[in-house]
Amino acid sequence: MKKWNLLVDIDKCNGCFNCFLAVKDEYVGNRFPGYSAPQPLHGHKWIDVKVHERGAVPTVDLSYIPVMCNHCDNAPCVKAGGGAVRKRDDGIVIIDPERAKGRKDLVASCPYGAIWWNEEEQVPQHWNFDAHLIDQGWAQPRCAQACGTGAITAMKIEDSDMQSLASRDGLEVMQPELGTRPRVYYSNLHRLTHILVAGTVVANKGGVVDTVVGVQVELEMDGSTIMHTQTDAFGEFRMSVPNGKLTTCRLTVTSKEHTPAHLDVRLGEDCSLGVIELH
Repeated sequence: MKKWNLLVDIDKCNGCFNCFLAVKDEYVGNRFPGYSAPQPLHGHKWIDVKVHERGAVPTVDLSYIPVMCNHCDNAPCVKAGGGAVRKRDDGIVIIDPERAKGRKDLVASCPYGAIWWNEEEQVPQHWNFDAHLIDQGWAQPRCAQACGTGAITAMKIEDSDMQSLASRDGLEVMQPELGTRPRVYYSNLHRLTHILVAGTVVANKGGVVDTVVGVQVELEMDGSTIMHTQTDAFGEFRMSVPNGKLTTCRLTVTSKEHTPAHLDVRLGEDCSLGVIELH
């Protein structure tokens, strides 16, 4: 059976908050029996856009990460709900606005912090994938429709096809170690989980020091290349490196016109190598 999944590309998100605003527009002041009570105007962030900063001066990388209910297949809220929370056949999790009355305990059941307590309605709430619109035949929830960069897309496909897609495109879920099996998948999650190693390559050209475009940059550990890239149009390079234990690696900058440059890089935290000059 085909089920709903949400795909979020962190590289494409520019922090416009349209997804957040679309949810506010849909639910504040509106009651959808069987799906949701009205969302409060203030306080609730059913879709939130987290800001993550990494890097070291002068190279800093800023990422925006939309987060929401993950509609987990092994959802703790469903287990704790006792019928107040259900998992639909199409993969969507629904907190019943009537059966969940008074169940403030359900807020703590979500390890992702995606359930909010509505004091006025005395009910726990979450982003329900706009299930009331999906059931009317909408092809996308409003957050995806409102996303001007294409960072958010909903897909209804077979689980086997979703796993193949995730494997092919390197899609990841938040905190897989929790075992909740989320249905929200992220592209470029490394911007949140990896450290940033960056620098600028320059060379003396006719007495003028200028940036060098398109040179190879490799990061080696124990004689093996673990990461490689090229300098961009500004002579800069950036590498996302797994955030492991503190260790020393060798960075090599190679150009056909210059002598290779070698630097020892101490990993373990964000690292800006500044200007590397080729000779």
